[in-house]
Amino acid sequence: MSESGSTGAAVAKSQRILLVDDEPGMRNAVQAYLQDEGFDITTAIDGEEGWEKAQQILPDLVISDVMMPRCDGYQLLKRLREDERLGGTPVIFLTAKGMTIDRTQGYQAGVDDYIPKPFDPDELVARVRNVVNRQDRLLAEAARFADADVGQMARQITEIRSMLTQAETSPTRDIELPSFTPRESSVLQLVAEGLMNKEIARQLETSIRNVEKYVSRLFIKTGTSSRTELVRYALENHLVT
Repeated sequence: MSESGSTGAAVAKSQRILLVDDEPGMRNAVQAYLQDEGFDITTAIDGEEGWEKAQQILPDLVISDVMMPRCDGYQLLKRLREDERLGGTPVIFLTAKGMTIDRTQGYQAGVDDYIPKPFDPDELVARVRNVVNRQDRLLAEAARFADADVGQMARQITEIRSMLTQAETSPTRDIELPSFTPRESSVLQLVAEGLMNKEIARQLETSIRNVEKYVSRLFIKTGTSSRTELVRYALENHLVT
């Protein structure tokens, strides 16, 4: 189902990438580029097969065309974002649609990057690596907080709760706010209440790893890099109660 190429020097471990495209030539070319860089590539011919394979391999990244039969890129993205195990998986749209309005629609739907065809192979690899590395950094940050010592966690919870008591007087900033999935909103609310990853996982009946993925997506969407920054952002913009 998947093949691994030679390990690229800059790839710390073999990242599982699901490539979904109905054009054989494009699919084979992208697969070859990324396998040469050490990525482990699984391919699918459309969004329907992509959805099936995503559930099987739980990829680290999905690269998908937009215009495809049976299930297009937006439908696939929606399924991924609503799935408990796959909701935090980064997604890149690789498509011939390069107009600004199309890119905006993709970002609003929750895509992490958008690469219009035709593309430069070096740029493709660089942007794929950037998304993968960013996800790794954010997951590491989410895990670091979960593994913090009890004293540090207590101090951060105190700070978060103090911020919560001041939420009503916090001004609303004049910015375009991101949209969140229902599960992302639930995680954001629980983070704002000072719960640790383990406690959030227990309350939502999911794994700690899934919580880390949702927290990392919240970091990306809000442009924050720590729990305290995330809660401050949510309070300032009245995203939590």
